Amino acid sequence: QVQLQESGPGLVKPSQTLSLTCTVSGDSITTRYYYWNWIRQPPGKGLEWMGGVLYSGSTYYSPSLKSRSSISRDTSKNQFTLRLNSVTPEDTGVYYCAREGPGGMGYWGKGTLVTVSS
Repeated sequence: QVQLQESGPGLVKPSQTLSLTCTVSGDSITTRYYYWNWIRQPPGKGLEWMGGVLYSGSTYYSPSLKSRSSISRDTSKNQFTLRLNSVTPEDTGVYYCAREGPGGMGYWGKGTLVTVSS
């Protein structure tokens, strides 16, 4: 069974860089033709797709976050990582990683709460 687990700091100070890692088990992040995503949900708001990395290594970003985002992967550890620069309190929320296939985002991590505060 495919499992995803987010990890990273729960508290980040404004202007700093948020770094989250998603560890995948039960599948390889290089398996065709899956797409590995980051999604977040600010308090009281809906889900926001942030970006992702394709099985081939190509990356894609939400236009609204592209200037501050970077997604990378470590195939030896079967992990992919999100880095978000210059965070503000508006970046507070629950961050999820998810696998997307032909049928949609069928597998999600449990999510991790990130609070941006001084």
